[in-house]
Amino acid sequence: MVLSALLTGLVLGGTYALIAMGLTLQYGVARIMNLAYGDVIIAAAFGAFVLFNSLGINPLLGLLIVAPVGFLASYLIYAVMLQPLARRSGDRGRLEVDSILATFGLLFIIQGVALVVFGSGFMSYSFLAVPVNILGTSLAANRVLAFVLAIVIGGGLYLLLTRTRWGTAIRAVAVAPGSAPLVGIDVDRVARFAFALGGALAACGGVIVSMYLTFNATAGVVFTMKALVVVIMGGVGNIPGALAAGLILGVVETLVATFVDPGLTLAATYLIFLAVLVLRPSGLFGRSAS
Repeated sequence: MVLSALLTGLVLGGTYALIAMGLTLQYGVARIMNLAYGDVIIAAAFGAFVLFNSLGINPLLGLLIVAPVGFLASYLIYAVMLQPLARRSGDRGRLEVDSILATFGLLFIIQGVALVVFGSGFMSYSFLAVPVNILGTSLAANRVLAFVLAIVIGGGLYLLLTRTRWGTAIRAVAVAPGSAPLVGIDVDRVARFAFALGGALAACGGVIVSMYLTFNATAGVVFTMKALVVVIMGGVGNIPGALAAGLILGVVETLVATFVDPGLTLAATYLIFLAVLVLRPSGLFGRSAS
């Protein structure tokens, strides 16, 4: 039973980590606190749902459609709505406040459209809902696939950030946005790309979520809060930190739900979050408070 809970927790944690990687790019690089992030995830989940039920396109192929749409939509949102805010803000604090207000409105636009089109009921579809034996315990194949996809996509992102010129530019802007222009980096262009890439990761997360969880039009706020907790726990802009924090959060939630009380999972999540804030305010992979 413990092994089953651990494996289930790793699957959930992998999804949390992938979701948080997109937000850590948007917040850590573009300096945008995107409150509509979870609603982008839900929009992508609905996209995968429609592709599967209406067109017979399985989520693996749907991922190749939904992720580019998420990238393009986020690119346009940044260019039209958020870049003007970034240019007129005098400091990071002002940009964070402005982006919170702007994306708060965007949240309700996406949510309202989803409610009109799909209603408020919970949605799901059956894809690879067959048991797979792993180390003597049974897991649904869609959950195993979700974990594999999260690891592959997260690993690809890490390689992009550490082995390419674009990745170097993104990391430079995340660490020192004021100094990046001195070495020829176009900060606006990099921020726009990072925000769009974060949107693509959110779309990937939405497709993965749709494979094994139920969702509805108003569930986005839950994913936004989970992603924000993981980002802060792992360290803003820190991809390995987001991975570690996501896995920890998923395992803890599953263990608490299995062996203590499902009603205490949220309390356990925020207890860990508060402990990290007190002991390591810069995140698990950041410098200690001392």
